[in-house]
Order: sequence, then C-alpha cells, then structure tokens
Amino acid sequence: MTFDYSKYLRNQYIPHMWCPGCGIGILLKAILRSVDAMGWKNDDIVLVSGIGCTSRMPGYVDFNTVHTTHGRALAFATGLKMARPDKHVIVVAGDGDSTAIGGNHFIHFCRRNIDINMIINDNNIYGMTGGQYSPTTPPGSYASTSPYGHVEPNFDIAKLAIGAGATYVARGTVAQGLILEKYIKASFAHKGASLVVAESTCPVQFGRRNRLGDPVDMLHWIKERGVAMRKAEKMSEEKLAGKYVMGEFIKDDSKLEYTERTRMLIEKVQQKENK
Repeated sequence: MTFDYSKYLRNQYIPHMWCPGCGIGILLKAILRSVDAMGWKNDDIVLVSGIGCTSRMPGYVDFNTVHTTHGRALAFATGLKMARPDKHVIVVAGDGDSTAIGGNHFIHFCRRNIDINMIINDNNIYGMTGGQYSPTTPPGSYASTSPYGHVEPNFDIAKLAIGAGATYVARGTVAQGLILEKYIKASFAHKGASLVVAESTCPVQFGRRNRLGDPVDMLHWIKERGVAMRKAEKMSEEKLAGKYVMGEFIKDDSKLEYTERTRMLIEKVQQKENK
C-alpha cells in the first residue's frame, strides 16, 4: 500500500530544493510516517528549524512552522512549548546548526528535559553554506575549510545528549529508513527531551570532496559505518574507530518534564499568594 505523503505537505512548493541523493528527503518521509502513526493532527504540530539544508523542511510541511535563525531553533522551540505545552513541538537541525553555533542551547534543552522532539540530520558537513567542516566531520575527511584533511576529533552527538540529561536518545541512518522511523516514533511517544540522530548523506559537499561515489554509494558507506549496540559491546575501541553505534541508548520515563515542573511551581506560588 502506498503511503499518501501529500496530506502532510504544502504541495505547491514541491519539487523541493534539496540536491539529488540528499538524505534529508528520506528523513522527511520517516518523520511524516511517524506523525501519521501517532495520529497527530497537522494543526497540533509545530515544526521548528534554524538555518541550513535541513532547515528548509518547515517550508514543505503543512504544519505550524517556524524557520528561525542559525543555531537558535531550540530557543524558539522552548518558548513555544512553554506557551503552548499542548502542541507537539519538533525541531529539525543539521549537525553544524545544532552542535556548533547552537551547542549551548542543545545541552540546556537536554538538561531541562523539556518535551521537545529534536531530530538531527548529521551529514558531517555544512552543506548549504559552502562545505565547511562541522563538529561531526570525521578526522581525516576533506572539507572546504580542511582541504588537506580534517585534524579535529569529532563529536558523538548521542553521547553528548546523554551526558547533558536527555531522557530519550537514539541513532539511526537514512540508509535504513524503517529502523530510523521506529526511533522517531518512539521519540514522539516519549514525554521529555528526546533526540534522534539520523546519520545522513551529502553527496555534493561531502561526497564529492571525499570521493565517496554517487548517492547510492554513499548510502552503502553510511550503512557500513553503522554498528548495532549489541555488536559494538563486543568490539574493541580500535575496531569501532570511524564507526557509528546504532540503537536506542536511553529511554527514561521517570523524570518529570520541564513544563510540568513549571506548572507545579506556578500553582504553588498562586496558592501561597491566595492565602
């Protein structure tokens, strides 16, 4: 049975602006199928983005949408969730947007445990603005700002989120769309700060510079770099070098969510003042 994506899209703006073979299209489809599985109404969803290739997504979906400034999507989303806790707030971002200029907002989103679903399209590079290296660019890779090979260690975004206090963290790849969809649906069902990292492809800015072949070759490259959690537990650090550990890393439903804690405080203060 064919899934009808059109009911969630602003079809007048299709075809989209993403490059042929870009992994963001696969991610968008996984998000829309997950929304459908949750039974959410379009008007009950707010999709927020910052700046970058991934940030164009709100322009194509028929939800409440906010296209914000670079690195500030989570700040806007936090204000939205505080004002309208009844809405399902989703943030989509790239690796640079979320963990470079937006890194401070990212760790405090996790720390607060606010009920926002963050999805990061990690394609290892700044795709829209010229192919500069990002915090997740693998060492030794080539970018416009590392033409002789990247020398910095890269972030493990999932570990960063766990350390900062997020209560749902998972990682999948655009090469395995149904597994990625499974994690996105689980994050939507979770109440608290949730993060899904989607290891993704940028055939133009990253793939060409690193001679990774065509878009299909890049999907194979992404898939081959992924290692399931159970398998990773039996591997040495040397064998895991350059690999992604895939799976659900944490799912903690025991912590009180941020807007609920805030509401409880407001009620407490109001009761005190009314005495």
